[in-house]
Amino acid sequence: MWFIVYVILISELSEALVNLPPNVTVPAVIAFGDSIVDQGMNNNINTIAKCNFPPYGSDLMDGTPTGRFCNARTPPDLIVEELGIKDLVPAYLDPNLQSSDLLTGVSFASGASGFDPQTPKLAAVLSLPDQLELFKEYIIAGTDDLLNTYFLLGARRLHYDVPSYADFVVNYASTFTQELYDLGARRIGVFGVPPIGCVPSQRTLSGGLNRDCVETYNQAAVVYNSKLSSQLETLGNSLPQSKILYIDIYNPLLDLIQNPQNYDLEVVDRGCCGTGVLETSVLCNKLTTTCPDHTKFLFWDSFHPTETGYKLLVKKVLDKYMNKFY
Repeated sequence: MWFIVYVILISELSEALVNLPPNVTVPAVIAFGDSIVDQGMNNNINTIAKCNFPPYGSDLMDGTPTGRFCNARTPPDLIVEELGIKDLVPAYLDPNLQSSDLLTGVSFASGASGFDPQTPKLAAVLSLPDQLELFKEYIIAGTDDLLNTYFLLGARRLHYDVPSYADFVVNYASTFTQELYDLGARRIGVFGVPPIGCVPSQRTLSGGLNRDCVETYNQAAVVYNSKLSSQLETLGNSLPQSKILYIDIYNPLLDLIQNPQNYDLEVVDRGCCGTGVLETSVLCNKLTTTCPDHTKFLFWDSFHPTETGYKLLVKKVLDKYMNKFY
């Protein structure tokens, strides 16, 4: 979870809710990544990494689950709304996809994917090359790698320490970004990794009796983010007419966790679904109870934020980075 790549397409005129330069609008946003921006791609894939069942989607329109790993809208939806494009971003494999959606943006993201080629294989989901092939038909990295492939399953720990594994994943992220550029993308935002040690499930599994944030996991995220930021800056400087931005999500999310009272949040160490300490995907289902007030929880399940959490994060990101694309 939590690796995201956005391709931002620019044209004239503006109806955005955020402050954009004069005579500029964003007609389309295209997302690649994992469950944070999976709008339902995994619904059509033979994998257990899906959530097209209640209580997911309980606060979205008529409460029908769409495959979004959230109670309602996700970052792509909130971003296109703020930019004045449309209300929701559909999955590219959505059987109800309209031709107009192709002009205004879709998501190719697949929950449980990652830059590390081994990560999507673990859950039988779409890899980044798979997403790129679908993008070629059309003509966003990260946390699942560090958290699942490296820490939880240990698949790469036999061969890499944290810094060398970060280099390994960053190289794939850079290659993917280069390939997007080669396909015509010029404005690309790549999200870093959040404080993964503070995700509710990791507090439960590795945070001790008090379910504290796991500092070794957070330190790994800091190492990865530093290397990713540096690599993307180098890449952007080498590609003519490109705007390639590293987008910090670590510090904004950590601020929400450490200072919930500033954002009218009450619970930041567990999710709203079930006990909130381990449930996600199939463990958060129609038989699972949810918290009475979803707006007071930062996390919906033990991995993914609520729409309230996403709104707070998206506002921070757009306020800081949107104008840097011009």
